[in-house]
Amino acid sequence: MPEPTQKAETETEAEILPPAETAPSPEQKKPKEDGTEQGKVWSLGDGTEEEPEKHDNSERSTLFVEKPQGGSVNVGGNITFIAKVEAKDLLRKPTVKWFKGKWMDLASKAGKHLQLKETFERHSKIYTFEMQIIKAKENYGGNYRCEVTYKDKFDSCSFDLEVHETSQAAPSIDIRSAFKRSGEGQEDAGELDFSGLLKRREIKQEEEPEIDVWDLLKNAKPSDYEKIAFQYGITDLRGMLKRLKRMRREEKKSAAFSKILDPAYQVDKGGKVRFVVELADPTVELKWYKNGQEIRPSTKYIFEHKGNQRILFINNCTLTDDARYHVTAGDEKCSTELFVREPPVVVTKALEDLSTYVGERVELSCEVSEEDANVKWFKNGVELTNEPRSRYRIKVDGKKHTLIIDEATKADTATYSVMTTGGQSAAKLAVDLRPLKIMQPLTDQTVRLGKEIALKCEISENIEGKWYKNGQLIQASDRVKLYHKGRIHRLVIGSAVVDDEGDYMFVPDAYKVNIPCRVHVIDPPRLHLEGLGDDNTVTVVAGNKLRLEIPISGEPTPKVMWSKGDKWIMETGGRIRAETYPDSSCLVIDIAERDDSGQYRIMLKNEAGEDAAQINIKVVDIPDPPEAPNVTEVGEDWCIMNWEPPAYDGGSPLLGYFIERKKKQSSRWMRLNFDLCKETTFEPKKMIEGVAYEVRVFAVNAVGISKPSMPSKPFVPLAVTSPPTLLAVDGVTDTTVTMKWRPPDQIGAAGLDGYVIEYCFEGTEEWIVANPELTDKTRFTIPNLPTDSRIFVRVKAVNAAGPSEPKLYPQPILVKEVVEPPKIRLPRHLKQTYIRRVGETVNLVIPFQGRPRPKVSWKKNGASVDKNQINIRNSENDTIIFIRKAERSHSGKYDLKVKVDNLVDKATIDIQVVDRPGPPHVVTIEDVWGENVALTWQPPKDNGNAAITGYTIQKADKKSMEWFTVIEHYHRTSATITELIIGNEYYFRIFSENMCGLSDEATMTRESAVIAKDGKVYKNPIYEDFNFTEQPLFTQPLINTYAVAGYNATLNCSVRGNPKPKITWMKNKVTIVNDPRYRMFGNQGVCTLEIRKPSPYDGGTYTCKAVNELGEAAVECKLEVKVAQ
Repeated sequence: MPEPTQKAETETEAEILPPAETAPSPEQKKPKEDGTEQGKVWSLGDGTEEEPEKHDNSERSTLFVEKPQGGSVNVGGNITFIAKVEAKDLLRKPTVKWFKGKWMDLASKAGKHLQLKETFERHSKIYTFEMQIIKAKENYGGNYRCEVTYKDKFDSCSFDLEVHETSQAAPSIDIRSAFKRSGEGQEDAGELDFSGLLKRREIKQEEEPEIDVWDLLKNAKPSDYEKIAFQYGITDLRGMLKRLKRMRREEKKSAAFSKILDPAYQVDKGGKVRFVVELADPTVELKWYKNGQEIRPSTKYIFEHKGNQRILFINNCTLTDDARYHVTAGDEKCSTELFVREPPVVVTKALEDLSTYVGERVELSCEVSEEDANVKWFKNGVELTNEPRSRYRIKVDGKKHTLIIDEATKADTATYSVMTTGGQSAAKLAVDLRPLKIMQPLTDQTVRLGKEIALKCEISENIEGKWYKNGQLIQASDRVKLYHKGRIHRLVIGSAVVDDEGDYMFVPDAYKVNIPCRVHVIDPPRLHLEGLGDDNTVTVVAGNKLRLEIPISGEPTPKVMWSKGDKWIMETGGRIRAETYPDSSCLVIDIAERDDSGQYRIMLKNEAGEDAAQINIKVVDIPDPPEAPNVTEVGEDWCIMNWEPPAYDGGSPLLGYFIERKKKQSSRWMRLNFDLCKETTFEPKKMIEGVAYEVRVFAVNAVGISKPSMPSKPFVPLAVTSPPTLLAVDGVTDTTVTMKWRPPDQIGAAGLDGYVIEYCFEGTEEWIVANPELTDKTRFTIPNLPTDSRIFVRVKAVNAAGPSEPKLYPQPILVKEVVEPPKIRLPRHLKQTYIRRVGETVNLVIPFQGRPRPKVSWKKNGASVDKNQINIRNSENDTIIFIRKAERSHSGKYDLKVKVDNLVDKATIDIQVVDRPGPPHVVTIEDVWGENVALTWQPPKDNGNAAITGYTIQKADKKSMEWFTVIEHYHRTSATITELIIGNEYYFRIFSENMCGLSDEATMTRESAVIAKDGKVYKNPIYEDFNFTEQPLFTQPLINTYAVAGYNATLNCSVRGNPKPKITWMKNKVTIVNDPRYRMFGNQGVCTLEIRKPSPYDGGTYTCKAVNELGEAAVECKLEVKVAQ
């Protein structure tokens, strides 16, 4: 078999120009090629004399290896132009464009008459670009140009196409066979179905009884139309179905025709057909029409008259005679359809069984009796389609049909069959693995640490494989690179580490063969002293245990030796010893002493080399405690202390001091600073006044904290109070001044012994003590003052620490009594009616002002207040009216009068004491009808001293006498009770309601209301069965989504339908089946498609389709996969 090749082929179809008339293609003519593709036979028509010269120019081309050559073709023929570009020096595919004339880009014209193809030959590294013109027309001739670009390189080539008229007879298939024929004047008359030009009519080859396809289609299901069309060679299925629909209409009875044409006739190609009608009046003029055009007598069309019969013969029927015919007699007409069948297509050369190896190119070929026949391929009974991304490519070359598999796999082993309208053929394809040979095995390696590890092997086949280390699968990463080029497999580790040592093995896919090797990694010994600092000094506290661990490396594990001076340190016993581990070595000193300070040497050695270092060990201790501190100054809550540094700093510089204090009577010391104090002076704060304290000091160095110093001598912080506050004049007479104040805001630990009041006359600076002895009250009257004099007053607070700062009244005080008019300050809530419930307490405080002390009097409703029921208390500044348990008799207007000499102020307070109302007066049943009862009632006689806010109505069945509320907060005195139960007897009762609540009792109707049963006929309701079936409907559509390459993406939608619809997912209109990259879920109508680790290739249009027996529905969205930056 030929060497396997990999081709990336894309093919597009389009029209070069919109064709007016085209004819079915005769033999395809293709240009010949040499060497590279021997299976193709091409014809360029007549060559020109300039061809050798053009070939020479192509060799000197920048990019072209072979340029397209000009050629000629007959009208209706095919021709292909080929350009080749060498990709040996190109990193990616070049860009190729085809032009007609100077500007027309043919890529936009690709379609039925133009196909653009491109392939890549891996071994020769040659790109082949083809432009094929199908069924050429006269206007296709002219100058063409091919341009190729790659980065800054450019090359182009022009060539000519000549189109010649053919002198041969026209083919038997007329262009009109492509039309969807319809009656004259119909909406689809004259419409061109170009798909009919690309197909051939086919019939079954086997001799069977004559079958009328027309009758077969009329009686078949619509789902079987396409199958019948392929079986009987019908290409214009859509037009035929329109004709079938039109012919199913019921023919009207005709007065001119006693016998009309049959609905349809069928004849084989080359046969003869006979149309017969019978006229009711033989004298009527009769005309025959084909597709609306009148038929004239000729050798092909023969007319006969036999009595009332009129006969039309059509000889030598061709596909152009496949049309709609009608005959007119006067103003009436009748019509029919004629179908012309082609002979069946048979398989002239059958498929042959084939055996091959994995990766080889497979071609299964057969030949049929007609060129470009409609042929279907099957794999194990499943039809194969020639889609762009399919592994299977179908190639048609005249009568030869070939199925191509570029790189066969074991999954391609199957039975392949080909089917035509007149026969079929099958063959078995067996794909096996090629015997594997090890051309170059892996070799054992010894590699230094950090160097590259490169493993390489070569096998006889170009297949994938897996690498294993110590039986574990190796995955490619940034450090481990796996390469596969052709038959060579390589594993490269850029920088070897110790863990890379082990047994490696390569296992080719699909073969039970492994290629082993051993990798040994070595490393010179090395000491890692990065954590010891620049001078390799280690400090240890005296009396502590030192465990100095030095990390080491080396492969194989190096030998470790410790020494101090000329003395070796052994690994066993002793206070100083060495301990060795695979990745470190430890120097251990159990109890460090000052004599252990000095230089220590460590040395490593293995087969790859040696290493050594000097380590300095320093033994230090904590400092001595400082002397006892001295307290030099004491304040309110602070003191100042100082001390001397300790005599010995422990061999390490002092870092600072910690200070602690405690109460003298306590044993609990409290630290005062958490940040080290750098000085030998400190100020403790936030101490409690009047409490004795002691302080002490700790010295701190890098080793630790010293023992505490001796405590200082005890000391007690004390402070005076702050000045008194809110000093004000409380009263003035002709000989006295009364002052009041508030205690100081801050009273120290010494407490407050009392106050001193001082005054001085205006104009003097002599302060006179008003109270020889301290007073502990906050109000004091200064006696024996001269009338009309002016004095200043100040107050001091006194405690054990002394008097505080004085509080001075800022204004001079005139010693003379002042008359102040009375003024009642009535609270806001008493300016409106004061409402209380019966039994609640009434306690009203009404402040007033006036000098001298006003006289207060109370009256109720104009009369004096009964002090046995109402308590009244008066003071200098207010009056209080108090009622322990309010009764309704306490309601009324209370008048207050305040009088100072001849000055009077008055105020009125309205007190309302309320209670629950009484029940309604009379409740009457006014009327009973149907399920309703009308009630009326009178308001209650006692409203509880408050307005009636509503009524509550209840009902009770006479049998149970259980009361149920039917209406609440009802404002009217009449109501209609509805929805009562027929046949029951009811009593009703009503409660009154005011702001205190419902009345304690209710008024009930004396008589009952009977809901009569007469006049009611119960009809059972009729319920129709509900039809729950429905066609599929998407309740939540798919949404356009962006995904990141390498991260799973999901598409979700929801659908409903009954019966449960079948869900199908499609990508770019192609059904997704058995693809491991996709997972499909469905739960409670929610449909989910999960795309595992998508790549930009997975972008496109995704469709979810739901189908059940009632219909189908579909939604789609676009997925764009972005590569993470």
